[in-house]
Amino acid sequence: MADFDMIAYTDGACKGNPGIGGWGVNLAYKNGSSEFYGGEHNTTNNRMELTAAIKAIEACKEQPSTVLVYTDSQYVMKGITEWIKGWKKKGWKNAKGEPVKNLDLWKHLDELCSMHNTSWKWVRGHNDNPGNERADILANKGIDKLRCEK
Repeated sequence: MADFDMIAYTDGACKGNPGIGGWGVNLAYKNGSSEFYGGEHNTTNNRMELTAAIKAIEACKEQPSTVLVYTDSQYVMKGITEWIKGWKKKGWKNAKGEPVKNLDLWKHLDELCSMHNTSWKWVRGHNDNPGNERADILANKGIDKLRCEK
């Protein structure tokens, strides 16, 4: 924790794809911790994974902050650390020349990362990692909350 102002575990979940989805964030700060979650109707798992990462970085109160984000999503991990450079060079087009999916979220995440010193680590989901397991529980709470609001 000494090298980071905040460590975030993020996760997204979806019942159906598209379907009802949820995101969860489990944060640790130098002086405490917090967690939160939410969800959306008619969404995708990838959108929920991205939303969780965005919500985590938005929680940074100081700018710039040094942030470590854990994700179990290869889509988020590779997207933000590898693919995004090419997408931006190609005018937000993917390798096939098609518009990047979830462009609104990718642009927002890119903007947030430019305001902070953000590092990314991939963790295998559902593999006894306490931070990731808690984020998964929170993402499913986001789904449950939407189901109860009907």
